[in-house]
Order: sequence, then C-alpha cells, then structure tokens
Amino acid sequence: MADDHKIDGQAAPNGDEENAEISATEIEHGDAGVGGDGHDDQRVTLTEEDNKRIRRKTDRVILTILVWVYFLQILDKTILGYSAIFGLREDANLEGNQYSVVGSIAPIAQLAWQPFSSILIVKVPHRILMPVLVLGWGIAQACTPACRSFRSLLVDRFFLGLFEAGCLPLFSIITSQWYRRSEQPVRVAAWYGTNGLATIVAALLSYGLGSIKSPILAPWQIIFLCTGLVTIATAPFIYWKLDSDIPSARFLTKTERAQALERLRANQTGVGSQNLKWSQVLEAFLDVKTYLFIAMSLANNLGAQVTNTFGPLILSGLGFDKYKTTLLNIPFGAIQYVIILAVAWAAAKLRWKSITLLAILVPILAGLVLLYAMPRGEGGQAQNTPALLAGYYLLAFIFGCNTLIVAWILANTAGQTKKAAMMSLYNAASSAGNIIGPLLFTAADAPSYLPGLRSTLVVFIAMGVAILLQAANLRLLNRRQARLRVAHGKPARLHDRSMDHEYVAASEDEDSTRNGTGNQAFADLTDRENDEFIYVY
Repeated sequence: MADDHKIDGQAAPNGDEENAEISATEIEHGDAGVGGDGHDDQRVTLTEEDNKRIRRKTDRVILTILVWVYFLQILDKTILGYSAIFGLREDANLEGNQYSVVGSIAPIAQLAWQPFSSILIVKVPHRILMPVLVLGWGIAQACTPACRSFRSLLVDRFFLGLFEAGCLPLFSIITSQWYRRSEQPVRVAAWYGTNGLATIVAALLSYGLGSIKSPILAPWQIIFLCTGLVTIATAPFIYWKLDSDIPSARFLTKTERAQALERLRANQTGVGSQNLKWSQVLEAFLDVKTYLFIAMSLANNLGAQVTNTFGPLILSGLGFDKYKTTLLNIPFGAIQYVIILAVAWAAAKLRWKSITLLAILVPILAGLVLLYAMPRGEGGQAQNTPALLAGYYLLAFIFGCNTLIVAWILANTAGQTKKAAMMSLYNAASSAGNIIGPLLFTAADAPSYLPGLRSTLVVFIAMGVAILLQAANLRLLNRRQARLRVAHGKPARLHDRSMDHEYVAASEDEDSTRNGTGNQAFADLTDRENDEFIYVY
C-alpha cells in the first residue's frame, strides 16, 4: 500500500497548514485544482496509484459510515415484520387491515416530507444532517414499545418514517460526491446491500430476543427497544467521523483533497453546492427520464414491500411456527446480500445497467409465478412447500433492482439541486410503492395472498417496459448531446473516462488535451446544460 503521506513520490508536510481545510476561495479560483466557475482549466497531478490510495481512504471513512447507518435504517424498518409474529398485533389490539396501515404510515410520512428533504440535503452540511436524522428515527424506534394501540403506533411510525425520509437521497448524493461513476454501482451496492444483512440480523435478533421471558416487556417490545437504543448511540459517532464534502475532509491531506476533486472531473456531475437552484428543480420535472425512473422505483418498491412487511407472514402461511419462520428468513437475507453485490459487479463490468436490470427481472417473475400458481391446500401445502419456499427466495432479486436504479439515476444526473430533486422523487416513488404494497395484501386473503401476488406480477412486467423505454430515451439524449457538441465546435464523440476502471490523467486524455474538454465539470451544470455530459444506459 502506498504511504498515505506521500504525494507523487514526495513526502507531504504534516503541519497544520497541510491538513487545513481547502477554503471556498481556493475552490472558486481554482487553487484547489478545480474551477468553481467550471471553466478553469487548472489541473493537479494525479496518478492511478494516487487514485487508488484516495479511494481506499474514502472507503474506510465515508463508505463505512454509509454501510453502518443504512444497515441500521433497514434493521429498524424490518423489525416490524417480525414483531407481527411475536405478539404486536395482539398486544396493540390491531384488527382487520390495521397492521397493513401501520406498515404504510412510515412511507406516507416519507412521501409527505420529500420536498423538504431535497432542500435540506442541499442546504444543510451532511455532517449535521445525517446524525440528526439518525437520532430522530432512533428515538421513534425506542419509543415503539410504549405503543399499545393502533393510534399510538400510527403516530410513532409516522415520525420514524419522517426522519428516515432523507436517508436514501442523502446517501445517494454522498456517493455521487465522493466516487467516480465507474465506482458508484459497487459503492451503492455496499450500503444498499445491507438490506440482506439487516434481514439476517433481524431474524437472529428476533429469534434470540423473542425467546426472552420477561414479566415487564413482551418479546416484540424488547426487540424494538434494543434496536432503537443502538441507533441512538450511533448519532454522536456519525457527527465525530463524517465529513460534509471533499474540501473539508479531515482524513485527507490538503494535496489529497485537491486530487480527490480532480479524480471526479470526468464525472461531469459537479462535486456539490449549497446553492439551491430552482431552475434545476424545474428541469428535473420536465425531464422524461425522471418519470421513467419514478415508474421503476414505484414498481420495484411495491414488490419489495411484499417481503419487508409480509415476508414473515407469507412464510408462516406455509405452515411454519414463528421460530422456524424467523430462521427461514436468514437464507433470504444472505441471498439478498449476494445478489446485490453480484448485480452491481456485473453492471460495473458490463456498463449496461438496462440489460442487467432486465436480466434480474426474470427470476423475480419466476418467483412470483411459483408463489401464485403452486397449490397450498391441505396435503398440497406439504407437498409444494419446497417450491413455494424457492419462489419466495427468488424475490430476493428485487433488492438488486433498487441498487441499479439508484446507480443509474446518479450516473445520468448532473447538478447538485437536480440530483437532490431526482433522488427525492425516486424516494417519493419508493414511499408510494411501500404504501401501496401492504394494501394489496389484505388479511382476508391470508395465508396465500393470491390477489396481491397477481397484482405484483403485473407491476414487474410493467417495470420491464419502463426499463426498455429508458434505454431508448438515453440513446436519443446522447445523440442530442453529440449535435450540441458539434454546434459548439467540439467533436461529436467523446470517450467517457468516468466509466473506465482505471484513472487516466488529464495529460494522457486525448479528448481533454486536444479539444479542451472537462473545464466545465465543476460548474454545477445539469446534464442537459453541459454538452460534454454522456448518458449511461
């Protein structure tokens, strides 16, 4: 491993000046190696060895925080499904579809809060925003054991959803600000993949904590209290370790911060801005690809809610008791984790996110067909349990879709405000899917939930159509970009260095040196404003 204190073979000073924050003035005038106006062609020296070293240091700090916090968010959300089989519905006197409504109230809060989330993500430093969000939903989680009625559960889960609303958009923006486009799918998968790990841990925690016999607390109350307290304890740790952006990164030297910015030049998506630009919000709403991404998010998260909220109930409907039901979700979580990482790796290698997404729709559809078509009657249930269980496990591929959709949005959106708006719209669609999903699975349809499964099958077919339309749309946008470049005296075709697996220095980039491209990479332009932006399909 290269020495973290050597830059280009020279020892870096260890004094306060070397580790000082890059000032806004330096960025604005290009002294940090980037031009705040986007048209400064000053470049800093950066080799592939430097690139790898900075990426490793970023992974150790930024990615570690993202992985842990997102794991907690999914864990706190997943616990609700297990609490249902450990007495929550009975102790809270939930009747009819009230449990479905409790499962929907958190995403309702997320949906309502999305416009404010997009503003906060742009205006509030991430080092402040993330611990506040974590503390808020941790308190809500820890207060759940005190809820003994339908009304109190609604209030508590509403506040949990409200504080979780900014989590996915914030994490997506952070990933885009610290990593090259070729690195983003695997990094998104690293933190989003904790869906699988959280499923495993939630199953183990529920099995272990659910076995505790307490005269004071019911098993479901113990589960909620433990996970809530861990989340609360995490908030001050985040404030201590997280940095809001590259110019203020304490784990990098001053020279490394300039190099960390330079390595993102080829992204053409900017490196963050606290200026809220309403023109970029308008562009997001007028962009066709916005609505196709919304359609994908809505469809996929409607299906994901099937496993999050009703997964344990579907398994128990196959004839397993609550303890076996809990343990049978452990393989499901493991499959999720492996699939998310494998799909991200395949997309990074192949570069074709649309084809990868279409490929993983196949096992999802197969799983839904198995759950819908296999008989479950007396005798038939025992005979077909292995096939039904296999069908349920195939639904783990759903979580691989979300990873790619997020990475696809980040790769095709430039401009800080537009990115925040796009990710908030994505999360709003995700929340809408989470709201609709539980309502499709009514108590009257238990234990097979066939109408809900049939509706989910149709939704994923529609998602496949949206993916094909998006790929065609992005090809057309690239042709538009080529025409704009020719009109501006630039070559029609540019090589997208941000998707290369190895970093290429500006001095070795033929397009950059011959045509003077890359000088507006940090101007906080949107993808439609920057004629050098290349869409990825």
